[in-house]
Amino acid sequence: MTINLNTLITESRNPASARIDELSTFDMLEVINGEDKKVAIAVEETLPQVAKLVDAIVLAFEQGGRLIYTGAGTSGRLGILDASECPPTYGTPAEQVVGLIAGGHKAILKAVENAEDNVKLGQQDLVDLNFGPKDVLVGIAASGRTPYVMGAMQYAKSVGATVGCICCNPNAPMVDEADIAITPIVGPEVVTGSSRMKAGTAQKLVLNMLTTGAMIRTGKVYGNLMVDVEATNAKLVERQKKIVMEATECSREEAVEALDAANGHCKTAIVMILAGVSAPEAHELLASSDGFTRRAINNAQ
Repeated sequence: MTINLNTLITESRNPASARIDELSTFDMLEVINGEDKKVAIAVEETLPQVAKLVDAIVLAFEQGGRLIYTGAGTSGRLGILDASECPPTYGTPAEQVVGLIAGGHKAILKAVENAEDNVKLGQQDLVDLNFGPKDVLVGIAASGRTPYVMGAMQYAKSVGATVGCICCNPNAPMVDEADIAITPIVGPEVVTGSSRMKAGTAQKLVLNMLTTGAMIRTGKVYGNLMVDVEATNAKLVERQKKIVMEATECSREEAVEALDAANGHCKTAIVMILAGVSAPEAHELLASSDGFTRRAINNAQ
């Protein structure tokens, strides 16, 4: 199969960096930084599509579905990074957000030859996950044409699931396969074809919004506090105390006492203090409020 890279914006040459090899170190970095500044603006143009995909993910979570990312190379690694941060940050089950990469786990550290060109492999990885209509698939590829990702997207559509994509070329094949296409057009890279740079940054920004937005919409945040954070190390133990103190304006001693009674669950501790209830009562209030802290506090009044 012949691939015409000339049609891809992400593969075109950037006139701003045409002589970058002749510049001083500072001037070289200034060119890179100047190009990076364009990324957030490009992502801003896609916010309506990002919002649609966040709402689709929230609906999937409410129905017991999952968010599955699929990608190759940098794109696959970014999906895995975003997925892996959800359990410690928001206390989610490890299987709720999953990142797949062409070539499997060994491809996280080292490229696996020809894996990204295997359409059937993209399909099989979803079959192995028991992917179904309640799940959401998001294909990630700067080019918008990676066969592994296309195979996964086509399979996801065939089972009736919602399919999204993140790519950095307009009118790419992935756009046609997606129900919701997010296409931040960041332009040519500083180093021609090095799509781990601006394209990768754009993908990371979108991925941040997808999971952060979905977690906020499913009650994982109170104000701007990550109230479902799991205390898996000393720093996070202290963060839990700080979260309870900031949410309730209580003393450190009160926060520690409430967290102890709540078995280290920030939401429960916060509801206990602000609603003036016991740990079991706070737990029941949260359960009847679908896990939303503010709703649980209001329901106690």
